Amino acid sequence: MLTTVTVTSEQQCRHFKSIISFGDSITDTGNLLHLSDLNDLPQSAFPPYGETFFHNPTGRFSDGRLIIDFIAEFLGLPYVPPYFGSPNGSFKKGVNFAVAGATALEQSFLESRGIHYPYTNVSLGVQLKSFKESLPNLCGSPSDCREMIENALIIVGEIGGNDYNFGLLVEKSIQEIKELVPLVISTISSVITELVHMGGRTIMVPTYLPIGCWTSFLTQYQTSNKEEYNPLTGCLKWLNEFVEYHNKELQAELNRLQKLYPHVTILYADYYNTLLHIFQEPARFGFMNRPLSACCGSGGPYNFANGSECGTKGVDCCIDPSKYVHWDGFHLTESAYRWVAMGLLEGPNALPVFDWSCRGFDIKKRSSSSSGKQYAFISK
Repeated sequence: MLTTVTVTSEQQCRHFKSIISFGDSITDTGNLLHLSDLNDLPQSAFPPYGETFFHNPTGRFSDGRLIIDFIAEFLGLPYVPPYFGSPNGSFKKGVNFAVAGATALEQSFLESRGIHYPYTNVSLGVQLKSFKESLPNLCGSPSDCREMIENALIIVGEIGGNDYNFGLLVEKSIQEIKELVPLVISTISSVITELVHMGGRTIMVPTYLPIGCWTSFLTQYQTSNKEEYNPLTGCLKWLNEFVEYHNKELQAELNRLQKLYPHVTILYADYYNTLLHIFQEPARFGFMNRPLSACCGSGGPYNFANGSECGTKGVDCCIDPSKYVHWDGFHLTESAYRWVAMGLLEGPNALPVFDWSCRGFDIKKRSSSSSGKQYAFISK
């Protein structure tokens, strides 16, 4: 388990009026789809993506909603529209700059390190630049823009995971990947600092995910050496140890920023441990035993093979995605994302502990009369 943040900020009751988000495919609600050439569309443009909730592909890399969608529901806000995919859309209550495949570091830098991969050339810095350039259209005057930013929940990430993932996919050593960590953390920190100076008051920063449990990497690094696997989960120990290293460094930097800006709430969103608990006790969360195989895929012990990805002809999909954690080998199902969101909003996995109940409306009124719960996510 990771250590907890020891510094807290003075929290005030904040009624979030919008969500502003940056990141990669974990958060992309359609940007990559709309940035892509019509003759070279991403997997998320084709069925069975989107089948569970939206009933058609939306550009989300899942069968349904993402973590950001559940956060929006919980806060009483509309689903956050993709900036690049909504030329005539309204961004008054939210705007999403996250692009699937995005990295924290610039493409040119990664390539200088020998990490050549078909990137989305929309790094975190490019996303922030797009946000700043869009402000006159989003909110008008500088004072109105500052007010909008002050009243928004800003989500920075998950980001940085692809910097490492792409390196692993081109078979860089773990030591070479580790050398990227301080650079990734510094980039995330710089963006947070800039957002604070622009007026940001509540900034949520998710952790890196437990990729030692990821279908794609379990397939790539499959070995007969049982010592490399966690006996309880079946996940690769060395990969998750690397993730914990990144997350520890991220948490330390967020702790430093929180001390520097005590008037701002900087939330460490612990996606890692939420998902690790699911892999440790899948039945408790309604998933199948050892949920390491992909719902949508083909081949091998984990139902995954490069070149036969979900969304391509002849690749099968499971009957009930809600029993699976993994959707396509790289991304998760709506059911898994729902649990991650609940861990933040109704559980202990946002640090410092944040009072989400102060949002300007009574969440009990949003529950179905039969649920008896304080909050009930919208059912499909």
